Amino acid sequence: MNGATLLIFGIIFFIAAYLLYGRYLAQLFEIDPGRETPAHTRSDGIDYVPAKFPVLFGHHFASIAGAGPIVGPVLAAYLGWGPVALWVLLGSVFIGAMHDFAALLVSVRNEGRSIGHVIEQHLGYAGRQIFLVFCWSALVLAVAIFALLVARTFVETPAVATASILFIGMAPVFGFLVYRRGISITLGSLVFVPLLFFFIWVGTRFPFDLTAFFGISADTAKNIWLVVLFIYVFIASTSPVWILLQPRDYLNSYLLYAMVLVGFVSIMFATPHFEMPAFTGWFAEKPKGGMGSIFPILYVTVACGACSGFHALVSSGTTAKQVANEKHILPIGYGAMLVEGIVALMALISVAILPKTQYMSKLASMTPVSVFASGLSGLATEIGISAEIGMTFISLSISAFMLTTLDTATRLTRFAWQELFLPRSQEKQRSRSNRNKVLSNTFVATIIAILVAGYLSSTGTAWQIWPLFGASNQLLAALTLLVVTLILFRMKSNFWISLFPMLFMATITCWALIALFRRNMGENNVLVIATAFLLVMALILIVQAVFSLKKVREEQ
Repeated sequence: MNGATLLIFGIIFFIAAYLLYGRYLAQLFEIDPGRETPAHTRSDGIDYVPAKFPVLFGHHFASIAGAGPIVGPVLAAYLGWGPVALWVLLGSVFIGAMHDFAALLVSVRNEGRSIGHVIEQHLGYAGRQIFLVFCWSALVLAVAIFALLVARTFVETPAVATASILFIGMAPVFGFLVYRRGISITLGSLVFVPLLFFFIWVGTRFPFDLTAFFGISADTAKNIWLVVLFIYVFIASTSPVWILLQPRDYLNSYLLYAMVLVGFVSIMFATPHFEMPAFTGWFAEKPKGGMGSIFPILYVTVACGACSGFHALVSSGTTAKQVANEKHILPIGYGAMLVEGIVALMALISVAILPKTQYMSKLASMTPVSVFASGLSGLATEIGISAEIGMTFISLSISAFMLTTLDTATRLTRFAWQELFLPRSQEKQRSRSNRNKVLSNTFVATIIAILVAGYLSSTGTAWQIWPLFGASNQLLAALTLLVVTLILFRMKSNFWISLFPMLFMATITCWALIALFRRNMGENNVLVIATAFLLVMALILIVQAVFSLKKVREEQ
């Protein structure tokens, strides 16, 4: 099999899916460009801010992508490139993109509130609270882990620290000029996008290395960066989105666009042949020992790039509050996921061209991101880009997106916490207690999230329960699809398009959670308790959904 053939087929398949299935979804959910969105009706200049389409697409794409569509396919390639490619292609179109689109639309139609708010309408107040606790727990773990990953990256690759600091400083200037001075997006992009790439070069020439500057250990430098990062995400989570979130994510998206373009051209010119087997059997040896199976490991390892519950939190968290027109929901919700699928295919190709023994040895000594960067930079030599420059650019691009995921996840954690202390929907006219007002305050909610994430990252607890994140992320997708199914069922519309994906994702993730529970029994009690907690919450919501469906059917 040829890498160029797979990539071309994937792009054609995704374009056809957007034009056919995407438009069908738009008609099914009755997209109405004339309907006012929450960004206008609830505009507050902080979270609810109408965004221009290119800016919001950039924010959404940068937030859902990060390193996810790269890490998953690289880690799962030992199962064979065939199953991974099929899951990326079919999963993106019929599960992931539909999931993201529906989550975004449902949130926009519900005042930009989260999926948890929508759940209350179908599963009651208790269902809403359970779902929000589930979301908050998964998000605060993501904040802890990504803070650690970014801090380690800043220590190991100081050039990334320099470039990231310059990116952050540039974003408010871009936001001010575009949103307060009326400078056009085109003109602003012509000035600031070249600056973005110039700052990457500056980072390589003037790396901000704390260990060299202050003569401290790498571990101390990591802890200093953790403090700096948590201060940064506090500011990013509480500031108006037009100041930092929108412009930074929009500008950063050009890094990923450039990486995708370089990857596409390189693969087309190199036409690399796959050395990895297409299928290694239902079970295969893992790079770090032990055996892995296609069911369920593949589907919880490859999340971003096929289907990811985190996307629903982004769609119904930050993106829904910024949609200026409903006609943008299809290209942002459905289209961005398909572009992420292309990135996932490139990641798969970058390792499928290696012999399996070489792939296994690389993963044993390198991170998945480094393996991807090494493979793609090797292909880029075919178009005249040196392997060293290609490796540096790709690594810097991915690191910048990890920082994007970090600040977006912090803001989403704040949203989930605030909604936990909102009154029941039927009681929304009543005044909230002083305790709830304090706990749901923007600054208090953010501080609580950062304190918990800081504890998890500083004590090492985050790494203990991190293996749970893959399954919990996909379980979140199943629960979101469950809500969409209930909505379509009440509308007397085609609910099968979400019911089948929901059943598949729920089965796979519960299977993975039970396997994780059994494997860690008596060895990692923290992970065992967290796994049991998620399983119980998910089962409660599923049982409530069954009763809700029965009630609706009786009413109809």
